[in-house]
Amino acid sequence: MEENQLISSGIHDLQQVAKQILSEMKDERIFTLYGKMGAGKTTLIKAFCQVLGVKDVASSPTFAIVNEYSGDQLQPVFHFDFYRIKKIEEVFDIGYEEYLYSGYYCFIEWPELISNLLPDDYVQIIIDIRDDEAREITYGLHRKGNSPVP
Repeated sequence: MEENQLISSGIHDLQQVAKQILSEMKDERIFTLYGKMGAGKTTLIKAFCQVLGVKDVASSPTFAIVNEYSGDQLQPVFHFDFYRIKKIEEVFDIGYEEYLYSGYYCFIEWPELISNLLPDDYVQIIIDIRDDEAREITYGLHRKGNSPVP
């Protein structure tokens, strides 16, 4: 995976970060977000949603597993949070394939819990906490055969 890196100095510049990642990865639709609890995965997904024209209020789907938002031209945007899954069967039960192979944007928190179900190609985003506000954001296209973040 060829890596790119951005530094976000705070929540105020996340929309620009999201815009840059979407621009550089314009042909991709699956985005996985890795980071510790509180790193800002949901907050960055909210920024992606704003850039994509989502009018709905984006929030963490921790208990629902997936939220669907309407983006520009009413195209759906899917937001997954797999933090609370206990068994992989839960992912099958929601029909994950219909989402991931729909051709619509999918943003996935805690993808390491479903790594064997991810498609061959996806954008991998790693968020590292630098201090209370700043985040180091590393991203790139992951292709099957490259090992994802543990």
